Amino acid sequence: MVSVGLVMLQGARHAHIAALEKAADNLGVGLEIIELRTPEEITSSNLDAIVFPGGESTTMRLTGGVEGNGLLPALFSWLRANPDLPVLATCAGAILMADPQDGDPPLVNGVINRNGYGRQADSFQAELQTPELGGSFPGVFIRAPRFKSVEGAAVAVAYNQDEVVAIREGCWIAATFHPELTDDIRFHTWLLTQAGGDSK
Repeated sequence: MVSVGLVMLQGARHAHIAALEKAADNLGVGLEIIELRTPEEITSSNLDAIVFPGGESTTMRLTGGVEGNGLLPALFSWLRANPDLPVLATCAGAILMADPQDGDPPLVNGVINRNGYGRQADSFQAELQTPELGGSFPGVFIRAPRFKSVEGAAVAVAYNQDEVVAIREGCWIAATFHPELTDDIRFHTWLLTQAGGDSK
């Protein structure tokens, strides 16, 4: 059984759930989705992995920040204390990981620019190169952020050969696109495998 904490602030949460369920079925492992809404749910659950969905990072900070329900600062602190716990952060989730704004260092070493590709009308799809997973991947970019620099992080996914659109540090991946909005479940399979889903 793999327990995945899903940050329930905003974004395509149900798409992540569907992808995780399909990945778990393919791996032949049990899956428990823990919906994270409060700090207490982080420490009271036996989590094996975390998913940060996309959304609007400013809204997520207001809802989950110190003046909101406090989920984000508690989760960032908990992740720093548990660096071996696999994380998949997509779009706005990648912004939060790269720029947590909690007074402590970023969780991933990437400088990121909100709406780096433009506004909603500039959203696009593209074939991406995935050194981490092999082959190409169908990238969906929706008002996506953009990495300005990624010193100290491994390139997990590239666009047009040399533009980094996902980075990996240890077992944490931060992606500027939305893998959950495709039929390709390799990132969610990777997450469950990193969490021990290949042996549970």
